[in-house]
Amino acid sequence: MRAKDIMTTNIVSVSEEGSIDQAVELMLDNRISAIPVLDDDKRLLGLISEGDLMRRMRDGQAQRRSWWLELLSSEGAALDYMKARSELVADVMTRNVITVDEDTKVEDIALTLEQNRIKRVPVTKDGIAVGVVSRADLIQALALSRNGRLPVPKLEDETLRRQVLNAISTAPGGSVSSVSLQVENGSVTIWGTAEGEAVKQAIRVAAENVDGVRSVQVYMDKVPPWVYGI
Repeated sequence: MRAKDIMTTNIVSVSEEGSIDQAVELMLDNRISAIPVLDDDKRLLGLISEGDLMRRMRDGQAQRRSWWLELLSSEGAALDYMKARSELVADVMTRNVITVDEDTKVEDIALTLEQNRIKRVPVTKDGIAVGVVSRADLIQALALSRNGRLPVPKLEDETLRRQVLNAISTAPGGSVSSVSLQVENGSVTIWGTAEGEAVKQAIRVAAENVDGVRSVQVYMDKVPPWVYGI
């Protein structure tokens, strides 16, 4: 099983000209801890994460550096100043982003997340962002493993998975950034978070109405808006 089999393809993103407030609102609305920064051609420019925002709060409240330290590292001080006070995504985002490609094995993605202590990783193809894989996606893939081996999806199941994700995105409250799913022989299993029972059932109905879906199982909980997805 590879990145393309488990990734979320409907990417919640922000432009580098966007505001910090806009980025924060997107994180809260979609219960995610990081957002890719894309240009108009969907090329990955960077990532803005809760870590960037936490450092922003910390640095903004920090006391002024001693004069001799600023004299020795004025470039670093200027960079810290910009990241702590700018309202523009381009000034605050992380530019050197760890990525994987769509054919990266799930086992390698898990190792990448663990070694770099990150919660999610963008998936790219020729520099274009095509999806995101989170820890939750990996955990849910592991839940479907048999005897320690991950199932290899059939081509028709891969196609059906994309169709179900598109259908869910049209359901009221159906943010695909807070939903993960697996499809096997037309049977759909959905995990994630929902704002309430009505949203959960709307997501179920959206999946059931996709041609080719034989059955749908939904495992979704309500999570407080201040808790980001894993």
